[in-house]
Amino acid sequence: MRATMIPTFAILVILMVTRGVQGLYFYLEGSERKCFLEELPQDTLVVGFYNAEEFVPETNVFVQPATLGVQITVEEVFDNNHRVVNQRGAANGKFTFTAADSGEHRICFQTNVGGSGWFSRQAVRVNLDIAVGETSILAKDHTKSEQFTTLVEKVQELNHRLADIKREQIFQREREAEFRDESEKTNARVVRWSIIQLIVIGATCAWQLSHLRGFFVKQKLV
Repeated sequence: MRATMIPTFAILVILMVTRGVQGLYFYLEGSERKCFLEELPQDTLVVGFYNAEEFVPETNVFVQPATLGVQITVEEVFDNNHRVVNQRGAANGKFTFTAADSGEHRICFQTNVGGSGWFSRQAVRVNLDIAVGETSILAKDHTKSEQFTTLVEKVQELNHRLADIKREQIFQREREAEFRDESEKTNARVVRWSIIQLIVIGATCAWQLSHLRGFFVKQKLV
């Protein structure tokens, strides 16, 4: 860690900027199911806002028909793909869940559009904004873009950010401890196997020497 080389305030600012909202868009072909993996610490709130649009080749634009629907599932990869979210709704909306335990979560999207063929009427574009942490502005109201107006709200926002950062640090320390324990177990197995090999080789050499000595005595060569 290089935290000692950077002022504490700068670290907080960097973490606050990089932790909040992740925005992206992707395409689905027909009823294709597309998934993303997100590694989350325990008790982390995740709020996602999505907007799906269907491609119309006649007009060469994306539109949002009333019949277009999206199914969203969230599964805990670390717990035999236990499903924590199974939401089916309109072409735009949001989903929310809280990580019950630390580990990888699989977030999947699938539309009710049939058929196949890239950039035919079955092509769907999905815009996705994911807010990780309980303090994101997106988690409060995606339709509002104004800043907090009072000092109390800003202090509460900072406190919540610090709680998110602390939870992330605890999660990373747990991962490092697990990796260290696994490395120590591997090293112990390597040492144990090396000792067993030396014992087997030593026993084999002693048996060969004893056998050769008996052979020489029998042949009266010694």
